[in-house]
Amino acid sequence: GLLLFDITNRRSFQNVHEWLEETKVHVQPYQIVFVLVGHKCDLDTQRQVTRHEAEKLAAAYGMKYIETSARDAINVEKAFTDLTRDIYELVKRGDITIQEGWEGVKSGFVPNVVHSSEEVVKSERRCL
Repeated sequence: GLLLFDITNRRSFQNVHEWLEETKVHVQPYQIVFVLVGHKCDLDTQRQVTRHEAEKLAAAYGMKYIETSARDAINVEKAFTDLTRDIYELVKRGDITIQEGWEGVKSGFVPNVVHSSEEVVKSERRCL
């Protein structure tokens, strides 16, 4: 899952722990993979949460961290691609098993090709 908070709203960042705990209650006994996403990185001058703080929190929960901007189309596709790649690798290694009844990873579908975001040629716009 993508766990989003608004980098211009400290309260949304402070809610990340609560959202994770709430998610655990709803997905037990299954496992879910998260990427922490700080969105609105195009509004850097209004930032209330530093990249360092967000990276530290993500690391504490064993997640990757990425900053995105839907308005400027920065890293949105990359967030989904990274999450998908992480799930695929965990399934491939056997760290996540495909289980009947779980809506997260479906059994019966194994992709023949995993496309990497590096294959997509786009202009490089990034959040600093």
